[in-house]
Amino acid sequence: MVWVSSVLVLGPALTPWLYLAGKNLAQAAASQDLPAILEWLGAACGRADFSRYFNRSLLASALVLLPFLFRRIGAVRALGDSQGRPCVAAGWPSALLQVLVGCLVAGGLLWGAGMFLTGQGVFVPKSEAPGFGKILGKLLVPTLVVPLLEEWLFRGVLLGLWLKFARPLAACIGTSLVFAFIHFLKPPEGGILLEPGSPLAGFELLGKVLLHFTDPQFFITDFASLFFVGMILAWARLRTGALWFSIGLHAGWIAAFKSFNMVSQSVADHPLHAWAVGDTLRSGLVPIATLGLTVVICHFLLRHFEPRPADG
Repeated sequence: MVWVSSVLVLGPALTPWLYLAGKNLAQAAASQDLPAILEWLGAACGRADFSRYFNRSLLASALVLLPFLFRRIGAVRALGDSQGRPCVAAGWPSALLQVLVGCLVAGGLLWGAGMFLTGQGVFVPKSEAPGFGKILGKLLVPTLVVPLLEEWLFRGVLLGLWLKFARPLAACIGTSLVFAFIHFLKPPEGGILLEPGSPLAGFELLGKVLLHFTDPQFFITDFASLFFVGMILAWARLRTGALWFSIGLHAGWIAAFKSFNMVSQSVADHPLHAWAVGDTLRSGLVPIATLGLTVVICHFLLRHFEPRPADG
């Protein structure tokens, strides 16, 4: 928690300086002959808005402070065994099967929810949807990389540490709250700053980011959806004693969410919007109900992947 708080201070403090440096580089690249890499970087800096600099500053701050987090992790791990079930080794056939089953269940149910909402007129197919090859190309990296990194961090490292101090339910709730909070830590669309180069501009944007956490509807539809996703992933980790099923679920949700957004678009002012479903499949009561159905199905499937007593 100290690491997250430190990132939220250092990142906004660095943002205006990074923004001014980027814009100066963009001007230099436009008026002078620079090496090719600087020409490319200057053009990218010129296209980026302040919110993009804000995101990059948060990422840079997280990386700079990462050694302190790892040092603390090492100290906590030395305290003793966790109260929850530790991770167990799984053979590659079982690991692959868990990933595939989790991916099919999560992705299939979310796509099914999207088709149901399309039938209700909430979404309509895009007139110029990308081809299958382009969709596959855009899905490949986030579907493969993001689940591996986030499951290792949240359900592997963070949940494992939390289990040393709390019961499994409390640890799952805590890590899921952090998981949901970080996913919504991004600037709102259309946010405008009058003086993006001022020293406090980063904190001004941070205030806009945190402001939507005061909206009750946001908590019921958007935040609750990501919180339940985190709870399901943590529950699967505890049931199986490994991260593979959670990785599969995570990959299935990402693949279905992103691919559905590529081929469908939201119908403005539809009666089911806001509460039943948001502009995407990530928010609303219908996606939350889909998550509930996912839990029911996974409850029976996970029995086949739970470690036997002899496995520890």
